[in-house]
Amino acid sequence: MATDSPESLDSPLAVDPSALAVSLAEEKLAAASVAADDNCLLMAFDTIVVRDGELLGKPSDEADARRMLALLADRTHQVVTGCAMRHQTAGYNRRFAVTSEVRMRALSPERVDRWLASGEYLGCAGAYNIESQIAEVGLDDCFQNVAGLPLCHVYSALREVFSADESGGENPGLLDPIAKCDAALGRACCLGPKLVGG
Repeated sequence: MATDSPESLDSPLAVDPSALAVSLAEEKLAAASVAADDNCLLMAFDTIVVRDGELLGKPSDEADARRMLALLADRTHQVVTGCAMRHQTAGYNRRFAVTSEVRMRALSPERVDRWLASGEYLGCAGAYNIESQIAEVGLDDCFQNVAGLPLCHVYSALREVFSADESGGENPGLLDPIAKCDAALGRACCLGPKLVGG
């Protein structure tokens, strides 16, 4: 569900992007918990782009998006996703942040114009999404983290508590994401097996 929480980067926590991302995810979790019962697993995420210490959230308009893309083009930056998860009945509370190194491709003015004309930059930290293929991560970084949901990290965190069903067997609802992620991206991730095991 969408939550109506402020996603302000103007915070004393801005000196620590990981702490800020987790705090923003916790605000979303708190907003979502109002409509959820105690037996729900709630997960909330917030993503921040960091370049040379400057935090980039969602652009306010097209001019702001253009500014962000100019800052990021043909350079490396970090994407930090804050994760907050809770299952009240199970007594499960987990907060963490995942950081990925991302390389933005060089962007011609025409490429920027096409990207902005698509409108997809709206709602994207740093004014881009990695699915648009204007940025990339190495095999030791999490593509899905840059997309906003670090699948293997979340899987590992959930497996700590929800790994077995009532009969003691493997939980059929908790499926290892590596093969599907690799197939979707057409690559073999090096990070996933380290996190998930295998």
